[in-house]
Amino acid sequence: MKNFKKAILILITASLLAVAACGKTEEGDAAPALDVMIETSEVAPVVEATTETTEEREVFTTFTPMIDIESGVLERFLRYVTYDTQSDPRADVSPSTQGQINFLILLAEECVAIGLSDVKISEHSIVTATLPSNLDTADIPVIGFISHVDTSPESSGANVKPLLFENYDGGDIVLGSGTVISPNEFPAMKNYTGQTIITASGDTLLGADDKSGIAIIMTAMEYLLQNPEIPHGEIRIAFTPDEEIGTGIDNFDVETFGANFGFTVDGGPLGNISFENFNAASAVIEVTGKGIHPGAAKGIMVNSALIAAEIVSAFPADDTPANSEGFEGFFHITNISGNVEKTEISLLIRCFESDEFEARKNFVTELIAAFNEQYGENTVKVSITDQYYNMREMIPAEIIEYAKAGYVAAGVEPIIYATRGGTDGVRLSFMGLPCPNIFTGGHNFHGPYEFIPLESMVKAVDVVVQLAMN
Repeated sequence: MKNFKKAILILITASLLAVAACGKTEEGDAAPALDVMIETSEVAPVVEATTETTEEREVFTTFTPMIDIESGVLERFLRYVTYDTQSDPRADVSPSTQGQINFLILLAEECVAIGLSDVKISEHSIVTATLPSNLDTADIPVIGFISHVDTSPESSGANVKPLLFENYDGGDIVLGSGTVISPNEFPAMKNYTGQTIITASGDTLLGADDKSGIAIIMTAMEYLLQNPEIPHGEIRIAFTPDEEIGTGIDNFDVETFGANFGFTVDGGPLGNISFENFNAASAVIEVTGKGIHPGAAKGIMVNSALIAAEIVSAFPADDTPANSEGFEGFFHITNISGNVEKTEISLLIRCFESDEFEARKNFVTELIAAFNEQYGENTVKVSITDQYYNMREMIPAEIIEYAKAGYVAAGVEPIIYATRGGTDGVRLSFMGLPCPNIFTGGHNFHGPYEFIPLESMVKAVDVVVQLAMN
């Protein structure tokens, strides 16, 4: 297995040269650099053997070394989820919330405490750190592991109270506020009978997306530091804000990070590995009407809300998230608001293939043109914004083979799946850092039905350790 992984690493080094060529513009010039270069500052070493509390956060100035992987990842996860790090899509700064900043500072302190090197916090609170190589050779790729600290704005992340259900019996898990996580609705729960299931209390999300990933990376790094006889090259880690609202990676400096390729530890069930995802766009449709007293409206009033209803009805009825799976795309109406004079429709466009992606966007523009022909020019306007693309073309096959070998070495069957969404790794791949996504073990993210088996997190730590080894 070690010789096989070394051979794959050699292939990866060669393949990364080809990937770099993909980061060119149509004119053949290098892709433009980020507008804002990250300025970093060193985090002071931890020396005091005490813990102090401020009004904003609890600052750990000492760290107790973990006893084993299971206790280490569990302790971290249960501690991390209690920090409110929900991101805010209305904010115009990143990080979008103070809670994320507080937690990222804590993570930087913990990186120093366990013995990582070159621990830095950028001006946008991105935390990076290094596990130096313990090998004599310098001709192997630097590998990165990345997770995000924010939780979804879709459900409260305040006052999360994690619950443990040891030796899960395979039945319903009854939480507070009438929340029941049932295998009748979520059949995958049956796969974890006899294991330890972690949930929230029923009032909030749990935050396994992606505090499980952070706990997994930190535990794997500490394990490698505690076992210096395990051979590994240089490892870079990063913790980012605002993944859930798509802005945290805007300020990520790939060149400074210095990894040749990486993995986002931000996946779902045990064994999943993903290197392809939706092409994604958002659209805003604005309908302009004409308001007048309804008693004198005949032949004059134009009700924008009624036109908006017609527009929504013109989309294929079955082409929605609730009616699609696997590699099927969809249109997703996320919001309709307005009145007689002005109505706005928010829309998501998702699909895996680039040709279909363009066809779906064309469908929207042609639909709007037809409504303008019917109701008059400029009655309806649409703006479509590409959000991210399928990273499949940016990931060398050798990296996936390397990942699969690491899974097998850890005793985990690799399951290739397509992400019906996006990760930080998608954008990083197009920024020059090929970055497929590996599992954490979580299910039902972004709401009170979220759960994660402890045993899956332990296996994910094993996988990260295996991927780090050379």
